[in-house]
Amino acid sequence: MNQASKNLLEGVVTFAIGLALRLFTDGVETPVVTLTKVGVVMMCIGGVLVAMGLFQTVRKSDPVKGD
Repeated sequence: MNQASKNLLEGVVTFAIGLALRLFTDGVETPVVTLTKVGVVMMCIGGVLVAMGLFQTVRKSDPVKGD
């Protein structure tokens, strides 16, 4: 498994976990941060990982580069 595939997979999983936290932990009280905010942050990180994976996939198959 290459780095682009790893980034795509990790990004999708991270986004899914963040989405679940965002949707289903609305009433949960924690001392420091709310779990819904953690979910939003995880969704952002997952989106960045997916974007990086897509960029690496496109960059790897660039015909100008010759790879």
